[in-house]
Amino acid sequence: MTRRIKRHKDFEITLQIKNDDFIRPPRAAQRNWVLNRAVKEFSDDLTALDILARDFIRGSEIDGFDDRGRSSLGAQQIMEDWQIPVMQAMAEAVTDSHGDVLEIGFGRGIASSYIQDCGVASHTIIECNPGVIHECGLWRGQHPDAQITIVSGMWQDVIGQLGAYDGIFFHTYPLNEQDHLEQVVQSATFAEHFFPTAAAHLNPGGIFSYLSNETDSLSRGHQRLLFRYFTSFTLSRVTGLDIPEDSHDAQWSDAMVVIKAVK
Repeated sequence: MTRRIKRHKDFEITLQIKNDDFIRPPRAAQRNWVLNRAVKEFSDDLTALDILARDFIRGSEIDGFDDRGRSSLGAQQIMEDWQIPVMQAMAEAVTDSHGDVLEIGFGRGIASSYIQDCGVASHTIIECNPGVIHECGLWRGQHPDAQITIVSGMWQDVIGQLGAYDGIFFHTYPLNEQDHLEQVVQSATFAEHFFPTAAAHLNPGGIFSYLSNETDSLSRGHQRLLFRYFTSFTLSRVTGLDIPEDSHDAQWSDAMVVIKAVK
C-alpha cells in the first residue's frame, strides 16, 4: 500500500493506493514522480478554485426542464445577454479560414450575424425549435447575397445528411433533464458529446469552436478528450462578463474559456 499526504493550511489531501500494481512504471522514481505530481496538481487546483469562488454570483436554480426543442422560448431563455462577447469570440475563431461553416443552434442569431460579418464561403445552420427556425428564416432574409442553408431538426437526426466543413460552431443546450445530467453534470464540458461528430464532419485542418464554463483553464480530463479527436487546440479567455445575479445559465464567474480545436 502506498500513501501520499499533502497538507495545506485550509485542507489536507490523503491519497492511498491499495493496489501495488496501480501506476507501476519501470522505475520506482517514475512512480513517485507521477503520484507526487497528481497530488500537487489537485492541491493547486483546489487553491485556484478557492480564489475563483470568491467572485461567483449566486445564480438561480433550474426549476425543471421543458422540452426545449418544442416549447416557445423567450430571448433570455435561448441565450442570456452576457454571452454575447463569448459568441463573438467563438465566431471569430470558427471563421479563421473564411470557408464553409456549420453552426449548430441558431439561438437568437447573434452568433450567426458575427459569422456573416467575419466572412464565409457558405453558412449552414441546424436548428430544432420551430419558433427559432421561423426567426432564422427572417434573419436569412436580411442576407440575400449570402449562401445560407437552414436545416430543420435535431443535429443528431440530420447531420448524417451533411458533408464536411472548414469550421463548426457549437452552441446548444440540454433539451431535457436527462441531457443535463449526462452532458453537463457528468461530463468535462457540455460539448464533449459532440466531439466525435465534430471531428467526423471537419475537413483536415478544420476548426471546431465551443465554450466551456471553466473560467481560467481546462482540466486535464478535458484536454485528453480534445486530443482524442483533434490535433491541436488553443484557448481564449473572455473576461468582464456582466452576468446577472439571477442567471439561469451554468456560469457563476465573469470569465469563460472559448476553445478553438483543429482537426
